[in-house]
Amino acid sequence: MSSGPGADSAPAPTTHDSLSQPDRSSMFSSLKVRNYRLFFMGQVVSNIGTWMQRIAQDWLVLSLTGSATAVGVTTALQFLPMLLFGLYGGVLVDRLPKRRTLMFTQSAMALTGIALAVLTLSGHVQVWHVYVAAFAAGLATVLDNPARQTFVSEMVGPDQLQNAVSLNSANFQSARLVGPAVAGVMITGVGTGWAFLFNGLSFVAPLAGLLMMRARELHVVERAPRGKGQLREGLQYVAGRPELIWTIVLVGFVSTFGFNFPVYLSAFADDVFHAGAGSYSLFNTLMAVGSLAGALLAARRGTARLRVLVAGAVAFGAMELVAATAPSLWLFALLMAPIGMFGMTVNVTANTSVQLSTDPAMRGRVMALYMMVFMGGAPVGAPIAGWITDAYGVRAGLATGGAISAAAAVTIGLVLARVGNLRLSVGWNGGHPQVRFVPREQEELATAA
Repeated sequence: MSSGPGADSAPAPTTHDSLSQPDRSSMFSSLKVRNYRLFFMGQVVSNIGTWMQRIAQDWLVLSLTGSATAVGVTTALQFLPMLLFGLYGGVLVDRLPKRRTLMFTQSAMALTGIALAVLTLSGHVQVWHVYVAAFAAGLATVLDNPARQTFVSEMVGPDQLQNAVSLNSANFQSARLVGPAVAGVMITGVGTGWAFLFNGLSFVAPLAGLLMMRARELHVVERAPRGKGQLREGLQYVAGRPELIWTIVLVGFVSTFGFNFPVYLSAFADDVFHAGAGSYSLFNTLMAVGSLAGALLAARRGTARLRVLVAGAVAFGAMELVAATAPSLWLFALLMAPIGMFGMTVNVTANTSVQLSTDPAMRGRVMALYMMVFMGGAPVGAPIAGWITDAYGVRAGLATGGAISAAAAVTIGLVLARVGNLRLSVGWNGGHPQVRFVPREQEELATAA
């Protein structure tokens, strides 16, 4: 699951380059909150099941059809509902109680896993069954994604938001390391049907956690009333706030041009280093390790600052540029860890800052837009990345993605600084270089003094 702040009042105005200024917290401080602890433990089990189903689903479609295109259709059907109906999902989430909404969506996704398990284990499964299940799961995520994002704030409140968002990301990345490995053993040993069954039953854990929560300990957020024009109202709300619109635009550039790793990593493994599937798995594993480290560091940091977001995106793009020129397989592989770390820094910081800058009554709509941009970048960017790779080589493709990500970060950082009447300050602090945004008034006062 994911994120959102808590309190029923509008957030404090942004000051300097920080979107929130809670004290630095311990790495696992949000787990002290009982409701969030139940939520987190349920997700440990459910996320592993989700990754198992992803692997089993692709393997089943490939074994039924022998077509990589059919696998792509399955993936597209799973993401299509979010692109088509995501904003409407955000409107509904702002109206509905988040905990009950999650009980419904998690139950629906459990049923899709169990249905696929029954069909596969009975020997009656056909590829159209998988298509329907993928689309049904995608429909559930239309509500599930924004509800999960915003419910975290109701459990932990604004001061612990970044810590909780970061731990959710660490949870997901840990499952990314464990789930595919378990799925591989299960598929080889007993078949894909049992992987589907495990995923279906894994939703018992988050559902139990939701049922065991203490409603009186949730941070109450006033729900939006039913009314006309709420979708348009949400879009106008975002458009009128530079700290929201430019953060979402930056995430759009990075996800569209920088996150096309299925295209880049497979091509580097086969075409550049001629090392096969083993190296492709290694690249993905090291990136997951870096992402996990990035999530834990964000949890330790405990703040959502514009300078961290911009610097993380610049570093992410720069690391991709360096990786594009890596002469050896092992150097390229080692660079996957910092790329994963800086990519996760961008993801967590943007997610948290958008939520903290949004009025609670608007949070479902704003996070639905954020998730549409973040998740929709891959289907848009992958064909572009594939074309550049085919025409000019994968090194040119990765370098282009990194250069666009870094350039977008620098440009948007300067735009936000100008909007906030800030300037970039570069100096030394305790023998270390320090880069930050400071109000122009400080510079003027220092000059006058």
